[in-house]
Amino acid sequence: MAVGVKENTRLEERFRLWDSNGNGVIERSDFESEADGIINALGAQGSAAGTELKRAYLAMFDHLANAAGTNRMDKAEFLRVAEQEIISKGDAGFSSVVAPTIQAIVNVLDTDNDGEVSPSEMAKWFDAIGLDQSAADEAFRQLDADGSGQLSVSELVDAVRDYHLGRNDIPLLGA
Repeated sequence: MAVGVKENTRLEERFRLWDSNGNGVIERSDFESEADGIINALGAQGSAAGTELKRAYLAMFDHLANAAGTNRMDKAEFLRVAEQEIISKGDAGFSSVVAPTIQAIVNVLDTDNDGEVSPSEMAKWFDAIGLDQSAADEAFRQLDADGSGQLSVSELVDAVRDYHLGRNDIPLLGA
């Protein structure tokens, strides 16, 4: 599956976000910085769920870096490896590379321990990743595919996949 213009633009935006120090490459420390920011914003410092979130982010980086054969990916290398490891593999790529991170985010957000994200938990997520909290309710409504009033990890992984494939405009991993 070739990367389309919208997919490529969204992957380029993802690169820019992960290149937290702006040095033109993404490194493990960039993923660690993003994870720490989310953990701090959600007040999960020192918690088991916070530790798991950081581990999931670093595992995602390690997966991509191993596939790239380097621990420092410039934009072209990142675009190539993201296409190879995630986009071209479709659901399987998102399930293996992205889903563990989404699960870890849900585990931090899930204050009522039901395994899903409620509208108020979604608002916290939006705030933690720097998105407008007022957009959380509309995003939640659009993503609640089964109308349950809760978002499962599966629905959230599908939403991240659909965003990167240009099927929705909800950047759950930040914008």
